[in-house]
Amino acid sequence: MPFQQINQVKLYYEAVGRGEPLILVHGSWGDHDGWAGVVPLLSESFQVVTFDRRGHSQSQAAAGPGSVRDDVADLGSLIEALGLAPAHVVGNSFGGAIALRLAGQQPDLFRSLMVHEPPLLALLKEQPAFQRMQADYEQRFQAVADLLRSGDVDGGAQCFLDTIAFGPGTWATMPPSDQAHFTRNASTFLDEIDDPEALTLDLDSLGNFVKPTLVTTGTTSPPFFRPIAELVAQALPHGTLHTFDGAGHIPHFSHPQPYVETVKGFCRQPA
Repeated sequence: MPFQQINQVKLYYEAVGRGEPLILVHGSWGDHDGWAGVVPLLSESFQVVTFDRRGHSQSQAAAGPGSVRDDVADLGSLIEALGLAPAHVVGNSFGGAIALRLAGQQPDLFRSLMVHEPPLLALLKEQPAFQRMQADYEQRFQAVADLLRSGDVDGGAQCFLDTIAFGPGTWATMPPSDQAHFTRNASTFLDEIDDPEALTLDLDSLGNFVKPTLVTTGTTSPPFFRPIAELVAQALPHGTLHTFDGAGHIPHFSHPQPYVETVKGFCRQPA
């Protein structure tokens, strides 16, 4: 199995296809398998690289709690170690937040950037129209964290899926194998919740990122994602906003064909 030693941990990765490099960064609770529905289609046009973030599934965890800074450093080092720069970087959810931070720090690693619904909830604190929404969802995040700290991993995963990421009843409809997939990576989500930097971003850091950038959201996603996506898109010199009609927080899973078409169309546009 392919592993790369990155910043004192071994990261599991897979690379398929040929063409310009395209690296996919998964969100919370998941791993590289979450992209399985789109990798075969994307690898027809790109060299597609997926990986498990540190502490997720097959990748090694560090001795202490992880942080968003660790994830950002890992992504940058992995791109360099595999000789992918400049790469198209696509991130979903917390993977999008990681990619945005790296874009502000090391823009030369990027050919383009596409992120879907980064959960940068703290950005809404300064927006009067969304402060009540922000406070409500912050309480929901803490409810998930409290369940995980108490040892109720299944309850924490259910609370996250049903009250934050998707909607009521989501957990109950998932096959046991998918539920196990979530619970296996639950501790990494607790690290994110305990990291004071995880759900925020210095928007000014994006001002010098002049590569093409697409920020996306879905019409059926929880309502706090849309204003966050708008704030991020506005902060990027070449940021544009795209909405996946009928899709939610994981469009590459629920709407793979439109997602692939959007990625291909965006990456093929002139820089």
